[in-house]
This record gives sequence, structure tokens and C-alpha cells, in this order.
Amino acid sequence: MRDLRDEMAPVWRATSRLSSPDGGRSVMFIAARDGEGTTSMAASFALVAASRVQRSAWLVDLDLRRNSAWRGFDEGFAEKVGRPGRPYDASLKTEPIYQVTPRPIAVEGERKGDKLLTVHEIEGTHLLVTRFRNEQLRRGQRVQIRTQPAWWSALRKIADWIVVDAPSIERSPAGLAMASQMDGVVIVVEADSTSAEDVVGLRRELEAYGGHVVGIAMNRVRGDARFADRLSG
Repeated sequence: MRDLRDEMAPVWRATSRLSSPDGGRSVMFIAARDGEGTTSMAASFALVAASRVQRSAWLVDLDLRRNSAWRGFDEGFAEKVGRPGRPYDASLKTEPIYQVTPRPIAVEGERKGDKLLTVHEIEGTHLLVTRFRNEQLRRGQRVQIRTQPAWWSALRKIADWIVVDAPSIERSPAGLAMASQMDGVVIVVEADSTSAEDVVGLRRELEAYGGHVVGIAMNRVRGDARFADRLSG
């Protein structure tokens, strides 16, 4: 992961116009292929958003098996930013946004498996980052993202910004499943290698699933580590 906060101005300008009648605004970052820098961009944007909110900003990682966003903060990817704090239950008293199969057996009337998603406050900020507790899964169990509007609605009531880091389409359809729950979607591309066909194809897929694409963010222009200062709709 790379700290791209200094290059977030064009992305912030485009996404700050988003609005939600239900409370906090939501934006998802997604790429067609792995290695485009989506997590770096989502995490950097989330830090910028957190510095401008009154309540909190949440960074929701849809790649439950990898927890890349949480790991990046835990490893100190951004200078002068604290590490993740203690875990809190992120179920928000609703049905979870994931499904474990086969489902854990209930014990003493409790529904097991509904509190595997935690959220951690990043020290010294108003940002909270999710983490899925893979260590609680048993051999043979699988976890999948599922659309759960009630969870997103509950989150909007407590967070000013919801920033979603989605796995690439080539690896998982999770981002497509959640596209309709977002106020806006930003497609992340590596300018030196991502083809126009990939971008157009992803945009059409997202729109077919009810997503609203607000722009295309390009990084690593001409092979260096810069962020292209443009966001086109």
C-alpha cells in the first residue's frame, strides 16, 4: 500500500458532490484487475474524509479473506497515522453483510457467526477500519459478501463517510453486488497497463448492477508513483 493523501484533491472534488438522503455518504473504489492500487486509493481517501468529518468515517473492506486495508494500517503504510485500536462489533444490530457456509451451530440460543466483522478506530483520527475474523472460521467454512441494505442504512446513521474498498472484478463479484448500495463508484486503473476496453467493460457492469460511476482515477502514470491529477466521468 502507498500513502496517496497528497494526490487525493481531484478525487475529493468529484466525490464531495455526492449526497445521500439517508445520512452519511458512500463511495466505493474498485478495479477491473488486481494490482491497480485500489486499497491504497481507498485508504488514502478515507483518511482525507476522516479529517473533514464531525462524527466518523468508515473504511469497509469487502475482501473479507485478505483484510488488506486493516493490515495496511497495522503495518503503518501512512506516516504520522496511528495503528488500529481495539476491536468493536460491526454488526450494527442488523443482519451481517456476509454469509458463512455451512452456518455455525447456535449455542444457548445465540446466533453464531453474526459477529465476525469487527471495526477498529485508527488512533488519532476519526477513521474506523473493518476487519473480518477469519481465525474464527472452521475448516471447510466459506464466507461470501451479500447485499444487506439494512446494514448500510444503519451505518449511514452513525458515519459521515463510508468508503468501500472492493476486490477486483477478476477475483470477486463482491463490488458488483454492493454497487447499488453506493452513492458513487470510482474505477481505479493503472494508466500504463489497463486497457480502455477493461474500463468500459467494468463501467457497464457496474451500471448494470445499479452503480453510479462518478469517475476514473488513474495512478502510476508513465511507470512512476504519481497520481494522475484528473478524474473523468
